[in-house]
Amino acid sequence: MVESSTLQKAARVVGIEFLLVGILGFIPGITSNYGDMKFAGNTSDAELLGIFQVSILHNIVHLLFGVLGIALSRTWEGARNFLIGGGVVYLILGIYDAIVEQSTDANFLPTNNADTVLHLALGLGMLALGFALRGRNPERESSLGARA
Repeated sequence: MVESSTLQKAARVVGIEFLLVGILGFIPGITSNYGDMKFAGNTSDAELLGIFQVSILHNIVHLLFGVLGIALSRTWEGARNFLIGGGVVYLILGIYDAIVEQSTDANFLPTNNADTVLHLALGLGMLALGFALRGRNPERESSLGARA
């Protein structure tokens, strides 16, 4: 069995962070205006840590993204795909947040300026981790070594 690579550990940490954010979004007190949380859309007034606008759907997306990150971190390729692919998704989401007016129906996930900045930073951070830590695939090298 191959030990987890730094890339896999990074993907696992990012996945755990998404999972925690998703859970925290459902905790009154940590999420302010909890009673005003909507399922989806831009009318949810709930804010995680009093800063980031959230909805039930937004929290579910964080939970699913976290589970996906943890599951994909089991393999080197999965970890790389999660960090790079997820980074692209969050970068696009951040750009979308910045371009589309937040009060329109086109925003199915509630976002505010703090969310926009966070989504852009997450996208860039995940991409940076995915590219900086990818190095050599230790799983491929160990299987090649086993055949020799």
